Amino acid sequence: MKITLKIEELIMLLLGIWAFNLQDLSWWWCIGLFFVPDFGMLGYLVNTKVGAIFYNIFHHKGLAIVIGLIGYYLKLQELEVAGIILFAHSSFDRLLGYGLKYEKGFKFTHLGEIGI
Repeated sequence: MKITLKIEELIMLLLGIWAFNLQDLSWWWCIGLFFVPDFGMLGYLVNTKVGAIFYNIFHHKGLAIVIGLIGYYLKLQELEVAGIILFAHSSFDRLLGYGLKYEKGFKFTHLGEIGI
């Protein structure tokens, strides 16, 4: 992956960390919730199509932003934090080269094939 994209993802990860810092919560919450979006990979137990759909839902930055904004405007901290965690986690995954998945299999992503 190009260095420019990695820098962009790093900045978005740091933005997510900053947004979490604005919450009146212990950092243990961030650490404990950070890998929860990876439960989306359980869809791969069914097949690659279901796996890709679930993974992409749990790693979609647009959805993360919508959830976070709904939480912010409705004053629902749980939703706001969920959006922040989804956003930060997705940025972290993409920084490592794990993009949104294609139905072809887990290693086929919008950022290219994992491991090549």
